[in-house]
Amino acid sequence: MKHILHVMSSIQPQESYSIKLGKAIIEKIQQKYPNSTLDELNLTELDIPHLNPESLRKLFTPADFLNKEETESVAFSNNLLQQLLAADIVVIGAPLYNFTIPSTLKAWIDHITRPGITFGYGADGRPTGLIKDKKVYVAMSSGGVYSEGAGKVNDFVVPYLQAFLGFLGMTNLTAFRAEGLKVPELKEYAMTKAINSVTID
Repeated sequence: MKHILHVMSSIQPQESYSIKLGKAIIEKIQQKYPNSTLDELNLTELDIPHLNPESLRKLFTPADFLNKEETESVAFSNNLLQQLLAADIVVIGAPLYNFTIPSTLKAWIDHITRPGITFGYGADGRPTGLIKDKKVYVAMSSGGVYSEGAGKVNDFVVPYLQAFLGFLGMTNLTAFRAEGLKVPELKEYAMTKAINSVTID
């Protein structure tokens, strides 16, 4: 049995391709690990706040120096962090918007990036990821094709998530792509191809 966290970042409702692909991944996970639990986090519905100078200051201030209102503000980020730490498997829906991830997903990453908690630096000055032993699946969707060909250089979704989540210690990442969803000769079977490509290791 596993505890699964499904992070959804699409601004589209339930017809979102990345959400559909994410759910297909979860279905395969549940087949492999029966009785697994699922926690869903829809960042658009949550209206996740982006960091600003004041919220950043609170995150870096020791708890003993925060007043009640500031403590409640930090609690939002702490809850997101605890939700992540409690998961064994993380499924991240990541549609490609203007060559990169949605701003809501970037905001979530900003909230969970906490020095001394999710990353640190060793005596040699090298960064060390502190979130260990988690499997991450990325459900990426895109109108064009970005896994190969001319579009590959413009994919700032999968490479970015691999790099940054790896920085936090989540190096075991597999990406599945629903791509070519707006390309005339590909769009009819692009979603079926993506779902059929899902395998759980």
